[in-house]
Amino acid sequence: MSRASSPSPPVARRAVRVRGGVQGVGFRPFVHGLACRFRLDGFVGNDSDGVFIEVEGDTTAIAGFLESLRIEAPPLARIEAIDHAPLPIAGTSGFVIVGSRRDSVHATPVAADVATCADCLRELYEPADRRYRYPFINCTNCGPRYSIVTALPYDRASTTMAGFAMCTSCATEYANPVDRRFHAQPNACPECGPTLAWCDGTSGRFDHHGEAALAAALAVLRAGGVVAVQGIGGFHIACRADDDAAVRLLRERKRRPEKPLAVLVRDVATAGQLATMSAAEADLLTSPAHPIVLLERRPEAGLSPAVAPGQPTIGVMLAYAPLHHLLMDAGPLVFTSGNRADEPIAYTHSDALQRLADLVDGVLCHDRPIHAPADDSVMRVALGVELPIRRSRGYAPYPVSLPAPVRPLLAVGGELKATVCLTRDAYAFLSPHIGDVENLETERALTRTAVHLQQLFAVRPQLVAADLSPAYRSTLWAGHFAAERGLRLVRVQHHHAHVAALMAEHGLPGDTKVLGVAFDGTGYGSDGAIWGGEFLLADYRSFTRVAHLAATQLAGGDMAVRHPSRLALAHLHTAGIPWSEDLAPVRAHGEETRRILQHQFARHLHTSVTTSAGRLLDACAALCGVRQSVSYEGQAAIEFELLAVQAPRGVGPRYPIPLTEPEREGEPLQLALHDFWRQVVHDIRNGRDRRSIALAVHQALAQAIVTVAQRARDMTGTRTVGLTGGVFQNVLLLTLAVRRLRHAGFTVLTHRAVPPNDGGLALGQAMVAAMADHP
Repeated sequence: MSRASSPSPPVARRAVRVRGGVQGVGFRPFVHGLACRFRLDGFVGNDSDGVFIEVEGDTTAIAGFLESLRIEAPPLARIEAIDHAPLPIAGTSGFVIVGSRRDSVHATPVAADVATCADCLRELYEPADRRYRYPFINCTNCGPRYSIVTALPYDRASTTMAGFAMCTSCATEYANPVDRRFHAQPNACPECGPTLAWCDGTSGRFDHHGEAALAAALAVLRAGGVVAVQGIGGFHIACRADDDAAVRLLRERKRRPEKPLAVLVRDVATAGQLATMSAAEADLLTSPAHPIVLLERRPEAGLSPAVAPGQPTIGVMLAYAPLHHLLMDAGPLVFTSGNRADEPIAYTHSDALQRLADLVDGVLCHDRPIHAPADDSVMRVALGVELPIRRSRGYAPYPVSLPAPVRPLLAVGGELKATVCLTRDAYAFLSPHIGDVENLETERALTRTAVHLQQLFAVRPQLVAADLSPAYRSTLWAGHFAAERGLRLVRVQHHHAHVAALMAEHGLPGDTKVLGVAFDGTGYGSDGAIWGGEFLLADYRSFTRVAHLAATQLAGGDMAVRHPSRLALAHLHTAGIPWSEDLAPVRAHGEETRRILQHQFARHLHTSVTTSAGRLLDACAALCGVRQSVSYEGQAAIEFELLAVQAPRGVGPRYPIPLTEPEREGEPLQLALHDFWRQVVHDIRNGRDRRSIALAVHQALAQAIVTVAQRARDMTGTRTVGLTGGVFQNVLLLTLAVRRLRHAGFTVLTHRAVPPNDGGLALGQAMVAAMADHP
C-alpha cells in the first residue's frame, strides 16, 4: 500500500507597511535579509510614508517574518507601527529592493545624524583596509543623515552625495545584500568620495588636500593654534583643551570670556580621565547621538582652567565623525560652535571664510555639502534619566508623536534658543537648535530651517503659531509669513506653551489638565507684565493662572538681566529692606547709580514688573556674593546652583514663602517674598555659610511648589504636576521639587524629549494652536 504524499504548506501574500524612523537606518537591507532567511518572495521599498513591503510564501514563514520585523530591527530604527493586510497570490520569484515611490501624502521621520559605529572605526584604523584613515567612512549603521538629506524618500539622489559617483568597489558594496553598506546612501571611499581641504590663516587659498590637509590642521593644533573644522552639521572652532594659552586665545577671539566650552575626546575611557560619570551618564555619552553631556570634572583632569572657569562641571563629547577621531591625535580638544557670538553656526565654505577667518589660524573643510546645519546637542542627567538642554544633532528632526493627528501648521518658538516645529498627521517635527533670534543672521537661519522642513516633509502649513510677545523677531517673522500666505496667526502665551510642550511629549490627551509650574527668566504675560514664576492649571486649549511669585521691578530691561545686582536691589526695595554696603549688590554700585535706582523704584519710572523665578535666583546669587554681573545667559543662577550643591550636610536655615490670598476675587494666589528676603539678608549679615543659604533658597522654592500644588489639588482635584521652563535645567531644584511632590502624592512630569527651556517652546505653541483651531 503506497503512502499518501503530504499536503503542501499553505501559501499567502501580505502587504506590510512600517512607519516611524525607518529610512536611512538600513531598514530595507534588513528586510531583504530577513525575507531571504524565511525564504519569502516579494519586494521592499521606501516612500514618504515609511517602508512598504510585500511578502509571499509559507504562512508560517510569513508569521515568523512579521514577528522578527520588530524584534530584530536595525539599532537605529524607531518603529512606531507595523500594519499588514492580505493580498492575492502573485506567484513572484525572489525578493528585491525596488525603487522609491514619491506619491505618498504622508510624512515619515528622517533619521538623525549618528556617530561612527565600531565596525567603521575598526576599518578607519586598519592599515590594510581601503578606507584606512578616510575621514568620511560610514555604513548603514552610522554617519550623516538629516544634514545631507534634500528630499524624501531617502535615496542617494536625494542627498548631497548625489554628485559623487560611486567607484566600482563602492557600487559593488552598495548592491550586495549581505554587505554592511548595502544601500548605505553616503557610501564612499578615497577613490570616489569627499576629500579634505586646508586653508591657512594668511593665504585665503585651499592649498592642501586629503591627508596633507589633515596634517596641516594637526600641526596648527599641536602648536597652540585655533582651527575651524567642518564636521557633519557645521563648523566647530577647536584648540587643544590642555593648552591654557590656546584656550584663552580662542576665548579672546570669539569674545566668549566665561561661558564654559565643550571638550571633545576620543572615547569613553578618555572621558573618564577628565570627569566622573554615572552609568546613566556613560550610556548617554556613548549613545548613537553622542551629545555633549555635562559631567563633574576631576580635579586632576589636566585641562586648562579656562575651559570652564570656576565650575566643577564640564561638557564632554565623544568624537562622533571619522574626521574627529583623526583629529584626536592632537589630544582632547575644545570643540565649540563655529560662530560669532549670537550668530548661527557656519556650515558653508564661504560662510566660514567670511565669518570665522579672523577667529582662527586655518580652516579644515570638505566638499560634502551640508544641506541642513545642526549644532551639537547638550544633555544632563537628572533623577537618573536624561534631561535635554539643547536638542539638535543626533536627535532632530526625529519627531514627537502627538496624542492625536493635527492639521499642518508651523510654530516658530520664542526669541532665545529658537527651534521650528512643523506638524503633520500625529507627528511634530522639531528642527535642530537655531539660536537666539536677535539679529538678521539668525532670522535668516530661521527662514532656511522653516523652508527646509516644509520641503522635506512636503507640508504646506495651514496655520502659524508664535509667541504672544509683540517684540520678538520670531513673532514678527511669523506675522509676515502668515500674511504673505493668507494664513491665520495664533499667538500663544509663553508659559502656556511651556506647559503644553511638556504635556505633548508625555502624550497626554486633549482633555487632560495639569498644574504646570513654569519657572523661567522672561515671558510675556497675558496682562503685559513679564512672567516667569507661574502656576497654571492648563490643558492645550486654555489655562488659568492659579498662582505666581510676588512681583518686583526690573530697571533697565536687559541691563537688569546682565546685572543681577540690580535685581537684588529691586527685591530689597520691594521687601522694604534698606540698602547698606554690607550687602554685595549694594557695594557693586556707586552712590549716584544707587540714587537713580532708588528714584526709579520709588516712582516706578522706566521699570517693568516681573514675577520671574529665574530673576529671583539671579538676585539670590548677587546677595550671596556669587556674581554681580554676567557675561552669558543664566550664569548667575548656574553658579548659585553649584554653590548650593557644595553645602555641608545637616539642618540649615528654613526660609518662608507663604501662599497669600488675592486682594480681589478671581485673581491668582501669590507666593509672598517679604519674609523670605528678610531672613536671607539676616543670615548673610550674620555670617552664615553662603553654601547653606544657597541650598536653603532651593529648598524654599521646592517647598513653595508643593504648597501651591496642594492648594490646587484641594480646589480642583488635580494630582498631576508638570515642571517646565528654563529654571528646571537646575538639577538641584528639579530633584528637590520632584521628590517632595512625589512624597506628597503627586504624579510629576519632567522633560525628557524636548528641553524645559525655550528650545521646546515651538512644540507647545503647535499644540495650543492646533487645539484652539478645533473647538
